[in-house]
Amino acid sequence: MKIVTFNPFRTIGIPNINYVKPEHMYKEREKIASADICLFPEYWQINPLVYGMKKEIFPNIQSFHLGHNKIEVTRALWSVCPENVPRTEILGRNQENINYVLNTFAFPFVAKEIKNSMGKGVFLIKNEAQFMEYTKNNPYFYIQEYLPIDRDLRVCFVGDDILTAYWRINEGDGFQNNVAQGGQISFENIPPEAIELVKKTAKQLGINHAGFDLVFAHGHMYFLEFNILFGNQGLQQRGISVEKTIYDYITLNHS
Repeated sequence: MKIVTFNPFRTIGIPNINYVKPEHMYKEREKIASADICLFPEYWQINPLVYGMKKEIFPNIQSFHLGHNKIEVTRALWSVCPENVPRTEILGRNQENINYVLNTFAFPFVAKEIKNSMGKGVFLIKNEAQFMEYTKNNPYFYIQEYLPIDRDLRVCFVGDDILTAYWRINEGDGFQNNVAQGGQISFENIPPEAIELVKKTAKQLGINHAGFDLVFAHGHMYFLEFNILFGNQGLQQRGISVEKTIYDYITLNHS
Protein backbone atom coordinates (compact mmCIF):
# COMPACT_ATOMS: atom_id res chain seq x y z
CA MET A 1 0.00 0.00 0.00
CA LYS A 2 1.31 3.43 -0.98
CA ILE A 3 0.54 6.16 1.52
CA VAL A 4 0.89 9.93 1.52
CA THR A 5 0.87 11.82 4.78
CA PHE A 6 0.37 15.55 5.19
CA ASN A 7 1.26 15.37 8.89
CA PRO A 8 4.47 13.40 9.57
CA PHE A 9 4.24 13.82 13.34
CA ARG A 10 1.00 11.82 13.52
CA THR A 11 2.23 9.05 11.21
CA ILE A 12 5.74 8.26 12.48
CA GLY A 13 6.61 4.62 11.86
CA ILE A 14 3.91 3.85 9.28
CA PRO A 15 5.60 1.96 6.39
CA ASN A 16 5.54 2.87 2.67
CA ILE A 17 4.76 6.47 3.41
CA ASN A 18 5.62 9.70 1.58
CA TYR A 19 5.37 13.15 3.10
CA VAL A 20 3.83 16.00 1.13
CA LYS A 21 3.63 19.46 2.64
CA PRO A 22 -0.01 20.55 2.53
CA GLU A 23 0.91 23.75 0.67
CA HIS A 24 2.64 21.64 -2.01
CA MET A 25 -0.43 19.50 -2.71
CA TYR A 26 -0.90 20.75 -6.26
CA LYS A 27 2.82 20.71 -7.07
CA GLU A 28 3.04 17.05 -6.08
CA ARG A 29 -0.09 15.78 -7.78
CA GLU A 30 1.71 12.73 -9.21
CA LYS A 31 2.80 11.54 -5.77
CA ILE A 32 -0.75 11.99 -4.49
CA ALA A 33 -2.27 10.32 -7.56
CA SER A 34 -0.15 7.19 -7.04
CA ALA A 35 -1.09 6.89 -3.36
CA ASP A 36 -3.74 4.48 -2.17
CA ILE A 37 -4.70 6.73 0.73
CA CYS A 38 -3.81 10.18 2.10
CA LEU A 39 -3.42 10.67 5.84
CA PHE A 40 -4.18 13.72 7.98
CA PRO A 41 -4.81 16.42 5.39
CA GLU A 42 -5.60 19.92 6.60
CA TYR A 43 -9.24 20.89 6.47
CA TRP A 44 -8.89 23.07 3.38
CA GLN A 45 -7.48 20.09 1.45
CA ILE A 46 -10.37 17.73 2.04
CA ASN A 47 -12.79 18.71 -0.71
CA PRO A 48 -10.22 18.86 -3.55
CA LEU A 49 -8.67 15.57 -2.41
CA VAL A 50 -11.94 13.67 -2.06
CA TYR A 51 -14.13 15.21 -4.74
CA GLY A 52 -11.54 16.39 -7.25
CA MET A 53 -8.68 13.90 -6.99
CA LYS A 54 -10.95 11.04 -5.84
CA LYS A 55 -8.61 10.09 -3.00
CA GLU A 56 -9.41 8.08 0.08
CA ILE A 57 -8.45 9.98 3.24
CA PHE A 58 -7.91 9.21 6.91
CA PRO A 59 -9.46 10.42 9.13
CA ASN A 60 -12.48 10.01 6.89
CA ILE A 61 -14.49 12.89 5.53
CA GLN A 62 -17.26 12.37 8.12
CA SER A 63 -14.76 12.87 10.91
CA PHE A 64 -13.44 16.09 9.38
CA HIS A 65 -16.80 17.60 8.51
CA LEU A 66 -18.57 16.74 11.76
CA GLY A 67 -15.57 17.62 13.91
CA HIS A 68 -14.72 20.88 12.16
CA ASN A 69 -15.83 23.13 15.01
CA LYS A 70 -17.95 23.07 18.14
CA ILE A 71 -21.11 24.01 16.26
CA GLU A 72 -20.80 21.08 13.84
CA VAL A 73 -19.89 18.74 16.71
CA THR A 74 -22.93 19.75 18.73
CA ARG A 75 -25.33 19.51 15.81
CA ALA A 76 -24.01 16.03 15.02
CA LEU A 77 -24.48 14.93 18.64
CA TRP A 78 -27.97 16.44 18.74
CA SER A 79 -28.86 14.26 15.75
CA VAL A 80 -28.03 10.94 17.45
CA CYS A 81 -27.99 11.44 21.24
CA PRO A 82 -29.61 14.75 22.24
CA GLU A 83 -30.23 13.43 25.76
CA ASN A 84 -26.44 13.25 26.24
CA VAL A 85 -25.74 16.88 25.32
CA PRO A 86 -25.82 19.61 28.01
CA ARG A 87 -28.24 22.44 27.46
CA THR A 88 -26.59 24.42 24.67
CA GLU A 89 -27.55 27.43 22.57
CA ILE A 90 -25.87 28.34 19.27
CA LEU A 91 -26.77 31.89 18.29
CA GLY A 92 -25.69 34.70 16.02
CA ARG A 93 -24.59 37.96 17.59
CA ASN A 94 -27.39 40.49 17.91
CA GLN A 95 -29.08 42.31 20.75
CA GLU A 96 -32.08 39.99 20.80
CA ASN A 97 -29.85 36.96 21.33
CA ILE A 98 -27.77 38.77 23.95
CA ASN A 99 -30.97 39.48 25.89
CA TYR A 100 -32.14 35.91 25.40
CA VAL A 101 -28.97 34.46 26.92
CA LEU A 102 -29.02 36.83 29.86
CA ASN A 103 -32.70 36.12 30.53
CA THR A 104 -32.53 32.33 30.24
CA PHE A 105 -29.11 31.21 31.55
CA ALA A 106 -28.35 31.57 35.24
CA PHE A 107 -24.84 32.62 36.24
CA PRO A 108 -22.40 31.02 36.03
CA PHE A 109 -22.64 29.57 32.53
CA VAL A 110 -20.03 28.54 29.98
CA ALA A 111 -19.28 30.43 26.75
CA LYS A 112 -16.97 28.99 24.12
CA GLU A 113 -15.22 30.08 20.96
CA ILE A 114 -16.41 27.79 18.17
CA LYS A 115 -12.93 26.86 16.90
CA ASN A 116 -10.42 26.17 19.65
CA SER A 117 -8.94 23.21 21.49
CA MET A 118 -6.81 22.19 24.48
CA GLY A 119 -9.13 24.15 26.76
CA LYS A 120 -8.49 27.47 25.06
CA GLY A 121 -11.39 29.76 24.24
CA VAL A 122 -13.57 28.42 27.06
CA PHE A 123 -14.91 30.95 29.56
CA LEU A 124 -16.81 30.64 32.80
CA ILE A 125 -19.21 33.58 32.68
CA LYS A 126 -20.03 34.80 36.17
CA ASN A 127 -21.72 38.12 35.40
CA GLU A 128 -23.14 40.30 32.65
CA ALA A 129 -19.91 42.26 32.14
CA GLN A 130 -17.99 39.07 31.38
CA PHE A 131 -20.64 37.97 28.91
CA MET A 132 -20.60 41.32 27.12
CA GLU A 133 -16.83 41.05 26.76
CA TYR A 134 -17.30 37.62 25.19
CA THR A 135 -19.92 38.98 22.76
CA LYS A 136 -17.50 41.65 21.49
CA ASN A 137 -15.05 39.01 20.30
CA ASN A 138 -17.39 36.33 18.98
CA PRO A 139 -19.82 36.76 16.07
CA TYR A 140 -21.39 33.44 17.00
CA PHE A 141 -22.36 32.53 20.54
CA TYR A 142 -21.85 29.03 21.88
CA ILE A 143 -23.48 29.01 25.32
CA GLN A 144 -23.70 26.00 27.57
CA GLU A 145 -25.05 25.32 31.03
CA TYR A 146 -22.41 25.05 33.74
CA LEU A 147 -21.99 21.54 35.10
CA PRO A 148 -20.38 21.16 38.55
CA ILE A 149 -17.53 18.70 37.83
CA ASP A 150 -13.91 18.20 38.81
CA ARG A 151 -13.01 15.83 35.96
CA ASP A 152 -13.94 14.76 32.48
CA LEU A 153 -13.43 11.54 30.56
CA ARG A 154 -11.43 11.36 27.33
CA VAL A 155 -12.25 8.33 25.19
CA CYS A 156 -9.96 7.76 22.19
CA PHE A 157 -11.69 6.14 19.22
CA VAL A 158 -9.45 5.11 16.31
CA GLY A 159 -10.47 3.02 13.32
CA ASP A 160 -13.47 1.08 14.50
CA ASP A 161 -12.82 0.70 18.21
CA ILE A 162 -11.67 2.42 21.38
CA LEU A 163 -7.94 2.45 22.12
CA THR A 164 -8.08 3.81 25.65
CA ALA A 165 -9.99 6.04 28.02
CA TYR A 166 -8.85 8.15 30.92
CA TRP A 167 -10.03 10.76 33.36
CA ARG A 168 -8.61 14.28 33.22
CA ILE A 169 -8.83 15.54 36.78
CA ASN A 170 -8.72 19.17 37.83
CA GLU A 171 -6.68 19.42 41.02
CA GLY A 172 -6.50 23.20 40.99
CA ASP A 173 -9.01 25.99 41.47
CA GLY A 174 -9.97 26.41 37.79
CA PHE A 175 -12.91 24.79 36.06
CA GLN A 176 -11.10 23.16 33.11
CA ASN A 177 -9.72 19.63 33.11
CA ASN A 178 -7.68 19.52 29.88
CA VAL A 179 -4.18 18.07 30.22
CA ALA A 180 -2.91 21.16 28.38
CA GLN A 181 -4.46 23.24 31.18
CA GLY A 182 -2.89 21.17 33.96
CA GLY A 183 -5.38 18.32 34.28
CA GLN A 184 -4.00 15.07 35.69
CA ILE A 185 -4.54 11.72 33.95
CA SER A 186 -6.09 8.70 35.69
CA PHE A 187 -6.98 5.34 34.12
CA GLU A 188 -8.92 4.09 37.14
CA ASN A 189 -12.65 3.38 37.38
CA ILE A 190 -13.59 4.01 33.75
CA PRO A 191 -17.37 3.56 33.52
CA PRO A 192 -18.31 0.90 30.95
CA GLU A 193 -21.49 2.77 30.00
CA ALA A 194 -19.34 5.66 28.74
CA ILE A 195 -17.33 3.28 26.57
CA GLU A 196 -20.49 1.83 25.08
CA LEU A 197 -21.98 5.27 24.45
CA VAL A 198 -18.87 6.42 22.58
CA LYS A 199 -18.75 3.25 20.47
CA LYS A 200 -22.40 3.62 19.55
CA THR A 201 -22.13 7.34 18.80
CA ALA A 202 -18.93 7.08 16.73
CA LYS A 203 -20.40 4.31 14.62
CA GLN A 204 -23.72 6.12 14.16
CA LEU A 205 -21.86 9.20 12.89
CA GLY A 206 -19.35 7.21 10.82
CA ILE A 207 -16.34 8.72 12.63
CA ASN A 208 -13.05 6.80 12.57
CA HIS A 209 -10.64 9.06 14.49
CA ALA A 210 -11.67 11.25 17.43
CA GLY A 211 -11.16 11.94 21.09
CA PHE A 212 -14.58 12.14 22.77
CA ASP A 213 -14.93 14.16 25.98
CA LEU A 214 -17.66 13.26 28.45
CA VAL A 215 -18.68 14.33 31.93
CA PHE A 216 -20.98 12.99 34.63
CA ALA A 217 -23.23 15.49 36.37
CA HIS A 218 -26.58 15.31 38.15
CA GLY A 219 -26.50 11.52 37.73
CA HIS A 220 -26.30 11.74 33.94
CA MET A 221 -23.66 11.32 31.25
CA TYR A 222 -23.02 14.19 28.81
CA PHE A 223 -20.79 14.73 25.80
CA LEU A 224 -18.89 18.00 25.83
CA GLU A 225 -17.35 17.58 22.37
CA PHE A 226 -15.09 15.46 20.22
CA ASN A 227 -11.83 16.42 18.54
CA ILE A 228 -10.44 14.61 15.53
CA LEU A 229 -6.88 15.81 16.21
CA PHE A 230 -6.69 14.91 19.85
CA GLY A 231 -3.67 14.79 22.14
CA ASN A 232 -1.80 11.51 22.57
CA GLN A 233 -0.63 11.90 26.18
CA GLY A 234 -2.91 9.19 27.51
CA LEU A 235 -2.01 6.81 24.69
CA GLN A 236 1.69 7.37 25.30
CA GLN A 237 1.31 6.67 29.01
CA ARG A 238 -0.39 3.40 28.13
CA GLY A 239 2.34 2.51 25.62
CA ILE A 240 -0.25 2.31 22.84
CA SER A 241 0.92 2.91 19.26
CA VAL A 242 -1.85 4.86 17.55
CA GLU A 243 0.17 4.76 14.32
CA LYS A 244 0.12 0.95 14.27
CA THR A 245 -3.62 0.98 14.91
CA ILE A 246 -4.14 3.41 12.03
CA TYR A 247 -1.98 1.33 9.68
CA ASP A 248 -3.75 -1.92 10.57
CA TYR A 249 -7.13 -0.23 10.08
CA ILE A 250 -6.43 1.37 6.72
CA THR A 251 -4.78 -1.82 5.46
CA LEU A 252 -7.81 -3.88 6.40
CA ASN A 253 -10.38 -1.37 5.18
CA HIS A 254 -8.74 0.08 2.06
CA SER A 255 -11.29 0.03 -0.75
